[in-house]
Amino acid sequence: MEIDLETLAKRSDEIWEESILPSLMEFISIPALSPLFEPKWAELEELDATIDLFCAWLDDQEIAGLSHEVHRINDKSPVLLVTIEGTGPGEVIFYSHLDKQPSKPELWSEGLHPLKAVRRDPWLFGRGSVDDGYGGYLCVTSIRLLQEAGIPHPRCSFLIETCEESGSFDLPPYLDALTEQLGNPDMIVVLDSGGPDYDHIWMTEALRGLVSGTLSVRVSHEGIHSGTSGGTIPSSFRVQRMLLDRVEDSSTGEVLIPEMHIEIGEDIREKAAALAAVVGDSMWEQFPTVDTLVPVANSTEDMIIAMNWQPTLSIIGADGMPSVQVAGNVLRTNTDLKLSFRIPPGVDSESVILNAKQILESNPPYGAEVTFSPDSCADGFHAPPLGGKVNEAINEAAMTLTGLPPLASWTGGTIPFMAMMQSKYPAAMFLCTGSSGPGNNAHGPDEKLHIPSSKRLTAVLSATIAAVSE
Repeated sequence: MEIDLETLAKRSDEIWEESILPSLMEFISIPALSPLFEPKWAELEELDATIDLFCAWLDDQEIAGLSHEVHRINDKSPVLLVTIEGTGPGEVIFYSHLDKQPSKPELWSEGLHPLKAVRRDPWLFGRGSVDDGYGGYLCVTSIRLLQEAGIPHPRCSFLIETCEESGSFDLPPYLDALTEQLGNPDMIVVLDSGGPDYDHIWMTEALRGLVSGTLSVRVSHEGIHSGTSGGTIPSSFRVQRMLLDRVEDSSTGEVLIPEMHIEIGEDIREKAAALAAVVGDSMWEQFPTVDTLVPVANSTEDMIIAMNWQPTLSIIGADGMPSVQVAGNVLRTNTDLKLSFRIPPGVDSESVILNAKQILESNPPYGAEVTFSPDSCADGFHAPPLGGKVNEAINEAAMTLTGLPPLASWTGGTIPFMAMMQSKYPAAMFLCTGSSGPGNNAHGPDEKLHIPSSKRLTAVLSATIAAVSE
């Protein structure tokens, strides 16, 4: 059946304005911190509130064959499973999440707040807008468009979790428990990604993995006058520096754990060069750096490889240090740092986090008390390009609605679900896409969703899903 893409796009615009954006703006107002960041998530019931809000929206969509059920396993964060019975052959699983990262309101620009939805076209500002509150709305609407147009579509399952920002550590038992309901998918669609611009439709072929933990160093049982102890007792901060030198070359940023690296072949370098030709200087210009900062990489091509295929270390948190305003002349008892390693596809996250623990804890400098406590690990993801009618459909839809071909890209971030599902369904096609792009600032201040590209992607996804049933 021929698809009128322009009509789909027009209807997508209407549904976004009338239905999606009002509900998404309400979603932004719910803190809904992921379990790793809010131990009292169950008491607060904010994760449940996001599910209740989304289910209320679902009930208003008048989609034939739709049902939804919240699943809970023991004390794990809840999962919402939405099902739309197919009107054509095939099965598709869609994935998104409703939990959020923490935020500091004081870092947001004037007039903006993480829990206050503000629309300044083409953007919708607010925490969770682009990561990943919009995902479920967009995916369900892509099927609604097909039903309204009388176009056959496959059976669709929408798996929506509330632990993604914590590394999805609660998800595996749900995947096992829901195996029968999830069926045998022909394709798995993930809406938690994007690309280097808002002009193309981007398909993510690779994602890095993640391992993180807290490195704790203690040198004393109470603070000591720095004039008395300095030069005798090694500071916990200096011991931290010594330990970090074991895992990272501070002059280059190279991670020194061999098992975290993979061989980067000529095919990857060729694709990186092709991407660099498309994005140009915008790859660096998208970052809100200080004016004098220069990139680590020598070229855009090298930057793309470093961001996607090489391991990196970031220090994302610290304890044991008072603020500058109240710091006294005291040699502190301890310094705790939160270490976050990004690892390339093909690296076993569970084994390398044990490697990191052994390297950091062995032979501690000066006999200090040193512990590395892992808290999250997730493998990376690498999938082959789409093929057949699905590939033809996404190409035609992208060319019609953007005037440009869809492009494959890589993402330096992590979606733990992807590796889990690739292991569970190795024969399935994978489409990882989304509305993320330059300046969206997911996880950071002024997080925002690009509304026009989200509307357009809804129509493109509709045509792509329809092709599964052809």
